[in-house]
Amino acid sequence: MSTHVSAAADSAAEPSTAPRKRRLHPGLVALALGGFGIGLTEFVIAGLLSDVSADLAVSVPVAGYLISGYALAVVVGALFVTGFLIKVPPKRALLILLVFFLVGNTLSAWSPSYEVMLAGRIIAALCHGGFFGIGAVLAAGLVAPDKNASAISIMFAGLTTANVLGVPFGTFVGQQFGWRATFWVITAVGVLATIGIIALVPSVQAESAGSLRSQFGALRRGQVIVSIAMTIFVFGGMFGAFMYIEPLLTRVTGFSSSAVPWLLVLFGVGLFAGNLLGGRWADRSIDRTLRILTIALPVTIAVLALVSEIPALTVIALMVMGFLGFAAVPGLQLRVLRYAGDAPTMASAANIAAFNLGNAIGVMIGGWALAAGLGWVSPVWTGAIFSALGAVVLVFGARRENR
Repeated sequence: MSTHVSAAADSAAEPSTAPRKRRLHPGLVALALGGFGIGLTEFVIAGLLSDVSADLAVSVPVAGYLISGYALAVVVGALFVTGFLIKVPPKRALLILLVFFLVGNTLSAWSPSYEVMLAGRIIAALCHGGFFGIGAVLAAGLVAPDKNASAISIMFAGLTTANVLGVPFGTFVGQQFGWRATFWVITAVGVLATIGIIALVPSVQAESAGSLRSQFGALRRGQVIVSIAMTIFVFGGMFGAFMYIEPLLTRVTGFSSSAVPWLLVLFGVGLFAGNLLGGRWADRSIDRTLRILTIALPVTIAVLALVSEIPALTVIALMVMGFLGFAAVPGLQLRVLRYAGDAPTMASAANIAAFNLGNAIGVMIGGWALAAGLGWVSPVWTGAIFSALGAVVLVFGARRENR
């Protein structure tokens, strides 16, 4: 692993020697719990899109803007909210961010109209980038340098667990008790995450950061831009396809709506396994791992489009897509830290913003394809094309670095 990553971890937090030798610091569990709640907030609506659109009297593509609006707000929060919190001790910063989470999800659960729901989504999203940006650097600082990617993958395991268990459960709750009940449950998870952060995350010093201008300056480096662009394309493609998966499964593949939560469980299993294995692979070689995954992912998304009328093959392709997509998360996160190790928190948060900017773009492109009457499979095709651009950017970045 690059020495820049280790330096990033060290500069973000200065825990004692004992915690760094632990295989699993209890603070990682608390960070994963927070990630679980945030993952629920972002992804659970994918299984409730039809219900939300019907209740709020908007079309499915318009309801999709609740997803892309959230993702765009993540970008704003990651760059600017995080910027103001860089010099705040990490534990306190995480608690401040969870206030946004609680307020936003409470507003979403109560929302009497589409506009109020969108406002709640935006408020909740402001915590997303900062939580994962600050949390990822803090997580890396709690373990030995050669376990940085694994520590980050443990934190992101909360995000993937939200897909394995939380999203299907939230979809089931929404189908049984109404989609608003799901957001009340998410709010309760936020309360538990706040307690976990207070109890388990160690109090460490704030990052010795320069000016906000110098922090943003680190993001203008060529390879940092390449890393962020890769993240935008790779994840934009995958989630552009995934966020319209519920109508695809019910209207094209032929599954009943009651089967959707269980199909999302299988997708989540792929995410969870991919995230953990991807962390181990990235600890060995970031570049080799990303080369393989950025090629395999768009191919798999295209296969999903081709077999979407065959139930068994659709399920397999869905699981593989989740596995490959989240196997790339630790490597993508560490790549940007490798080239911006002197501004780790801002670089980490910027890459989280890139995940969600890609998400927003992918969902909007998929929505345009639907609105143009290209059919329920069209978001999958646009996702495959968009994701393939990630491999193109990686090749460009590698050639530029060699020169």
